[in-house]
Amino acid sequence: MLYLSLAFFGCIAGITTVLFGFGGGFVVVPLLYQALLISHGTESTVGQAAMHIAVATSTSVMVVSSLMATQRHYRAGNLRRNEIWPLAAFIGLGSMLGAYLASHSTGPTVRWAFVVYLGITIADCWLRRGFLAAHEHRATVSLPRVATVFGGTAIGAIATFLGVGGSVMTVPLLRRRGLSMSRATATANPLTTPVGLVGCASYMAAGLLLPSPLGAWYAGYVDLLAFAVLTLGSLCGVKLASPWIGRIPDRVHAQVYIGLLVLVLAVMLVH
Repeated sequence: MLYLSLAFFGCIAGITTVLFGFGGGFVVVPLLYQALLISHGTESTVGQAAMHIAVATSTSVMVVSSLMATQRHYRAGNLRRNEIWPLAAFIGLGSMLGAYLASHSTGPTVRWAFVVYLGITIADCWLRRGFLAAHEHRATVSLPRVATVFGGTAIGAIATFLGVGGSVMTVPLLRRRGLSMSRATATANPLTTPVGLVGCASYMAAGLLLPSPLGAWYAGYVDLLAFAVLTLGSLCGVKLASPWIGRIPDRVHAQVYIGLLVLVLAVMLVH
């Protein structure tokens, strides 16, 4: 039943990755965190490291799903090189810092950082002008150099620390530069790839330094069985969602994006 649930929610994650630029972290982290606590108990070695395992496994799934979603958006003509590079390079740099900080933080710290970050993001998107407005015919504005360097580094650090891919920062950022939701969420996928790669490698390395091994099916903090099931489900979700690329009205797209963030926040607060 556990792996059936993981496959289902992996599929949901794949759908949200394609349509909203996020999914691996915001769907997988809460789900896997709770599943590990239920199956292993809060006092076990795995239970004590549940949040780290959830984030580490999420970043691993993120690599595959973001690459698949990027390919689909590239075919749909939603990607622009100048909107991806050099922002992706600085996101990768920040990811190294984020992975280091997360590996030296406690599980509850990472969990509450996740909750606080979600709350701030929702409030910013809802209350600040620019996110909910329709942008289909608005001219885009290039990111200034300072925003690219410092913003990209901050996005990478926070995203890897929380295992969420950074889309909740890149989408609002690009949205306020004039991009439609389709293009903003499309651009979030290739920008997520460096976060996933750096985060996955770092969490695998950090987990190997644990005084007590987590189990036979773990590579560092990465739960390999959960990774396999979630990845298969995610790939199915990417395929199912691809026909909807570019077909959702811009304002509706933005409203649903915020609604999904609220749903994930509620799940994390309840548990």
